[in-house]
Amino acid sequence: MKDEIAELLVVTSRFLDYPDQTFYRECSNLDAYLRKSITSEELHSEMSQRLMPFFSLELKDLQELYVETFDYKEKTGLYLTAQELGDSRRRGDALIRLQKLIADMGFEKVGIELTDYIPMLMELLAVAPENEEIHHLKRRLAYAIHRIFTHISKNNPYYQIFDALMTHIFEVPSSEEISRLVNEREEADLDELPYPMIYR
Repeated sequence: MKDEIAELLVVTSRFLDYPDQTFYRECSNLDAYLRKSITSEELHSEMSQRLMPFFSLELKDLQELYVETFDYKEKTGLYLTAQELGDSRRRGDALIRLQKLIADMGFEKVGIELTDYIPMLMELLAVAPENEEIHHLKRRLAYAIHRIFTHISKNNPYYQIFDALMTHIFEVPSSEEISRLVNEREEADLDELPYPMIYR
């Protein structure tokens, strides 16, 4: 079962990253891609059905859907500390602690995304040994992924990815966890500025 969870984490993390030409080449033959990635026939069949709608879209349309779904949307953003803390100055400290956790486990961040980029942390869960820190990180991700899941339309293909994650990997956070984290969030200050901003 642990192998299946790791395989599902890797596959879904790839689909939650920004879709580019490399993604489209690697995953264009979905059945072959899943057979290479997922050994369970039952899980392979399920994920094939869940992911097929992505390939009814042209790459440009899929990129636009990705941006519309995840970018600049507070409730569906793919950054763990933003989901937990909102527009808080504490995010900086949280990112530093997360980076230290990753380094202490012998891993390093790759790419240009911030340390709390959820697809990257999902890949970390797939390969990291089970310990207290990883268990805690998994609970944090469960909250963030559940929050995103509850704010995505069922008609959006990305809904199927989060549904699979909540079905097979992450436990729904308790009401106490949700209440505590909601109280810790800080919303962005969207009031009008006292003077106009001019961009050159």
